[in-house]
Amino acid sequence: MPNSRSFDHIGAFNFLLEIAGVTQGPVTYIGGLTARTDVVSFKDGSDITVRQRPGRSRADNLVIRRGYTNNDELLDWYETVRSGKIERKAGSIIIAGDDASELARFNFYEAWPCRWSLLVLDSDNSATLIEEVEIAVERIEKA
Repeated sequence: MPNSRSFDHIGAFNFLLEIAGVTQGPVTYIGGLTARTDVVSFKDGSDITVRQRPGRSRADNLVIRRGYTNNDELLDWYETVRSGKIERKAGSIIIAGDDASELARFNFYEAWPCRWSLLVLDSDNSATLIEEVEIAVERIEKA
């Protein structure tokens, strides 16, 4: 059975997105699932070696793309933030196996949309219209 051994690779195409209070339809792309810690360099007295220590940690913004529908929950969430009221939410990115079982879950916290975009409108193209939302997050952790 696929994904039954610990060393089997996991496909990048089986994933789900959950955001508290915002129902999600099919999502086609999630980027920016990155956590990082700054490196602080310092010199100590007469030591000729530059030392490095961990500084502040942060998470990159998530970029989410999905086919545009008449469901305006993501746009409404962004419009709320744009009007000056930040609604922070928690959510999860769920990595699924070939049989749709949950293999991994990455939770993000204190999220709010900082950019909304309706990607390319082109009358010569028959592709699906794509909605893109960038979400600022304060912390990401594997559950």
